[in-house]
Amino acid sequence: MRQENRKARVIAFYLPQFHPIPENDKWWGKGFTEWTNVGKAKPLFKGHYQPRVPADLGYYDLRMPEVREAQAEMAREAGIEGFCYWHYWFGNGKQLLERPFNEVLASGKPDFPFCLGWANHSWTNKSWDVGTRKVKESVLMEMVYNEEEYIKHFYDVLPAFKDKRYITVDGKPLFLVFRPLEIPYPNRFIELWQSLAIKNGFKGVYFVGIAHNMLPQERNILNILLKNAPNKAATYYKTILNAGYDAVNSRGYNRADYYSRSLNDVIWRGICMRFFKYAPISKCDQKMINKYLYTEEDCWENVFPTLLPNWDRTARSGAKARIYTGSTPKVFSQQLYKVLDLLSRKKKEHQIAFLMSWNEWAEGNYVEPDLKYGHGYLDVLRECIIENK
Repeated sequence: MRQENRKARVIAFYLPQFHPIPENDKWWGKGFTEWTNVGKAKPLFKGHYQPRVPADLGYYDLRMPEVREAQAEMAREAGIEGFCYWHYWFGNGKQLLERPFNEVLASGKPDFPFCLGWANHSWTNKSWDVGTRKVKESVLMEMVYNEEEYIKHFYDVLPAFKDKRYITVDGKPLFLVFRPLEIPYPNRFIELWQSLAIKNGFKGVYFVGIAHNMLPQERNILNILLKNAPNKAATYYKTILNAGYDAVNSRGYNRADYYSRSLNDVIWRGICMRFFKYAPISKCDQKMINKYLYTEEDCWENVFPTLLPNWDRTARSGAKARIYTGSTPKVFSQQLYKVLDLLSRKKKEHQIAFLMSWNEWAEGNYVEPDLKYGHGYLDVLRECIIENK
C-alpha cells in the first residue's frame, strides 16, 4: 500500500520484550518475559478487564519469525506505516532485547517498514513493576554517555539506516529518542551523528524527541478544579527543538490524566499513599482522556502527536497504577478523527502520528487482537486511515 493512500503516517511503537534473555532470567527469574506480568494480573474491581488475553497470536515468542510476519501483516492491513522498535543501547557495546530486531534486519523479513526508538534510560530493579517492590532501588544496567559511545552507537545502527525498509522523513532516516534532554549536551550528540550520516551518504538523520505538554509539577489541586493550567506546551516543545531535534513526538497523557481525575480521587489517594502506604484504585474515563490529550501546538508542522487507545498498567504496578476505563474501538475512533484533523493541516510528509502502542500488553496499551475486542482496534485504524468513512 502506497503512502499516498493513507490519511496519515501512523508509526506504532513496538516492544521487543516478549522473549527470554539471560539478564532477565538473572534479575526476575528463569523464563521471565512481559507475559509473566500479563498472565498474573487480576481484576481489582467489578468489570475490570484483567487479565488481558491475546487472541490470534497467543502468548507469542518474538524469536519466531512467523510471529513477526503475522504482526506485520496485521499492521499493514490496518494502515499502519511501520513499527518503531524500541532500541536498548546502554553503552560499552551493551544492548538488551536486540534479538528480534536484529533478526528482522538480517533476514529482510518481514518486508515491512521500521525505524528505531532509543530507550535511553537505565534499567533498575523496578523496571518492570514500578512502585510495587518494597526494596531500595538499584541500577541493573546503566546508561553511558560519551563521544566514543556515540560513534559506536551510530555505526551499530548504520546497517538499519541503509535498509530499504527504514522509515524516512524529508529523505532522512527517522530516529526517535525517549528522553531527549537526558543526553548531556544533546546538540553535540546530534551534530556528531549528522556529520557521520553525511559522511556515509545520507542527507542526515531526522531526530525526533519525546516531549510532554504538561509536567508533573503543574498538576495541583487548583488546576484540577479549574482545568485551566497555563498551557506551556510551546515552551516544552521548543526546548526539544532548540536542543537540535528536528521534531517532537508530543505526549498528552500527563495533562489528560490529571484533568480527568476527580478532586476526591486526588486528595484521598494522596492521603492514603502518604500516610497509610496504601493506594486506593484510581480510574479515569477514556472519553475524558481523549478530550484533554492534545493542545493547539500539536498542529505545528514539526510536532507529531501520540495516539493512546487504552491504558491499564495494573499488570505491572497493581493498585498503584492508573486505570483508563471505557476504552473501546469506537471510543478510540473518536480520538483518531481528532488526530487526523490535527495532521490535515501539515505537509503530507509530516502527517505523522505515533501509536502508543502495538504490543505493550502489561500496560494495557496495545492494538493487537485480544479475546474481548478481537480485531476491533485494528479495524478502526483501517477505517479511519484508509477507508472513506
